[in-house]
Amino acid sequence: MPDVPLSSFMSDDGAQLSVLRDGAADLSFVRLPVEREGLNVIPLYEEQPVVVAPKGHEISVFEEVALADLATETFLDVTGLGGPEMALQVVASGAGLAILPMSVARHFNVKDTVARKLTGAPTTQIALAWSSEPNDHAPDEVIEEFIGIVRGRTAQSSRQPSAQVEKPKKEPKPDRRGTGVKKPKVAQRYAPNPDKGRGKGSRKKGKR
Repeated sequence: MPDVPLSSFMSDDGAQLSVLRDGAADLSFVRLPVEREGLNVIPLYEEQPVVVAPKGHEISVFEEVALADLATETFLDVTGLGGPEMALQVVASGAGLAILPMSVARHFNVKDTVARKLTGAPTTQIALAWSSEPNDHAPDEVIEEFIGIVRGRTAQSSRQPSAQVEKPKKEPKPDRRGTGVKKPKVAQRYAPNPDKGRGKGSRKKGKR
């Protein structure tokens, strides 16, 4: 749907639903769980958690770390510190570690920190949400198209609304049999052979 403009902006966890309720956005990527009253919500995928530590921490020598191996570490309260960006600043100072979704840690990418995949920790789930009330800015076919895009459908997918173009009906073929006068049969050029089809010796011999 090239004629439908698309614009995006970021919102934190506290505003991921309010942007829908106040009309600032037609759709929102949200992190579950959320209050679903008055909303349509479709889960999309699970996100890998990471542990973020100050640069030079021993986890930097590993590709991934088990949560059980960090039992003696101090973990920071990300929400209590005002959100991921502020929490990562505190991590960089060496005050403790933080557990974040991978996309969040990559987005802020605070200097003097290192992030590694964390096993044994619960994943978070990303979903697409939009208002269940009719929306002139985003009618159902536009939302269905967007859902298909984020789920990986191509423009040629038969499930995409934009690809479901009604094909023109073919005109019926004309009757080639016609209604003219039948051609007369061609007369035989030779008279039929009366002996054709008889066995040998079946011809009567006459006297000379």
